[in-house]
Amino acid sequence: MSSEFENAQEHLEHAAHEHGASHARAAIIIAIMAAALALTEFVAKDAQTGYLTNHIAASDTWAQYQAKSVRRVVLTSEAEVLESLSTTDPVIKKRIADARENAERMASEPGADGMAQLAEKAHDQERERDHEMRRNHILEIASGGLQIAIVLASISVVINLPLFMIVSVVLAVCSAIYGLLGGLSVLH
Repeated sequence: MSSEFENAQEHLEHAAHEHGASHARAAIIIAIMAAALALTEFVAKDAQTGYLTNHIAASDTWAQYQAKSVRRVVLTSEAEVLESLSTTDPVIKKRIADARENAERMASEPGADGMAQLAEKAHDQERERDHEMRRNHILEIASGGLQIAIVLASISVVINLPLFMIVSVVLAVCSAIYGLLGGLSVLH
């Protein structure tokens, strides 16, 4: 009888030791998932900041474009009004030529900030803004997957169901890869 009791006690100690090792592995897995989640959130915040920076820059550039457009309309109108005077005065003719020249310079000024150059710059900023928004969206999805994986791993420890741990690890790996590809801008 004592042999059976010792055998049972040894079996219980072995099971307790395995249970403790299982919890330690689960804790390490959950810690790794939490670290991946923190990194993903950090990169998502960077993408969000990039989005906002480019959004503001594009808005500012379009405002500058509109100001140039208004100035161009004023200069063109000035030239048209002066031309309607039907005068041969060289001072007025010079003002008409200057107004027309300045209006054309507002439309396009290679190497500077004419309307054509401003529109191109604003479109580039909008493309970069949209890229950062897509990048942030991908990283948010990856973060959500990692959060769900952490919950599943925690549940697997509480109810001692290894299948939940396996599913959580698969989900975490997929989410981490998706986040990594999104963070590196491999996905569009």
